[in-house]
Amino acid sequence: MKVLFLKDVPRIGKKYEIKEVSDGYANNFLLPKKYVEIATKDTEKKVEKFRKSEAELKKIDEALLQKNLKDLAETVITLTEKANEQGHLFAAIHKEELSAKLKELSGLDIPAEYIAIDKPVKDVGEHEIPVVIGEKKGKFKLIINAAE
Repeated sequence: MKVLFLKDVPRIGKKYEIKEVSDGYANNFLLPKKYVEIATKDTEKKVEKFRKSEAELKKIDEALLQKNLKDLAETVITLTEKANEQGHLFAAIHKEELSAKLKELSGLDIPAEYIAIDKPVKDVGEHEIPVVIGEKKGKFKLIINAAE
């Protein structure tokens, strides 16, 4: 059965993708949970419209975010986390947490996907966190203190 995915389904299909799946899986799992709809001839036109509108929204979002990069350079976020005597944090700080703290403390809404760190921050001290939006780059300072 040919279906159009309305949501991402791990290891099966991504949103707005048209794919062939078994009839039983579609009828018993995907359709009742409204993860997919049955693909028709009009579906491909609908998918193109969705993709275009999504791409336009992403461009607008990136343009707004690039304007925020100037404000980001002066931003300093200070966190107090539990750490051992060597200065290693018990719980690493991930991109999603940094994004939420940026929004909470400075009012800048930078999605986690634009924070360009390879691995979570695990040490006490000062860190320069790079942010890449399109071709523009920025950074902010993260200061982590050990909790008493």
